[in-house]
Amino acid sequence: MAEIAMGAVGERDAVLCFKALGMRVIPTETAEETTRALFNMTREGVRVIFITEHAARQAAEALQRYQNDPQVVIIPIPGSAGTDGYAMSHVKANVEKAIGADILFNNNANQKEG
Repeated sequence: MAEIAMGAVGERDAVLCFKALGMRVIPTETAEETTRALFNMTREGVRVIFITEHAARQAAEALQRYQNDPQVVIIPIPGSAGTDGYAMSHVKANVEKAIGADILFNNNANQKEG
C-alpha cells in the first residue's frame, strides 16, 4: 500500500478542499470520530495531518498521544468559522520548544518598543 503523505481532519466544509490536493480527508463531527480518524490515518501511513481547531480541541487527549511520535506531525489549522488562536498558540509553543526562544511574537514586542 502506498503511503499518503498528508491528510486533513475536521469539519466537512473546512477539510474537503484538501481532497483536491490529493490528501486523505476525513470529515468529523465528534471527538470519537476525530480520534478514530487520526488513528486510521496514522495506521495508513499519513505522516502530516492538518486538523481544524475545533476538532483539535474536541480530541485533545488523542493529540497528546501523538505529540511525541517522531513519525507523525499534527498541525492545527483554522476551521470554516475562522480562528480562535488555538492553532497559532500551538505553532508558537512548537517553535519555542525547537528553538528555545519566542521568535514569533518577541520580535513584534521589540519593534513596538523601538
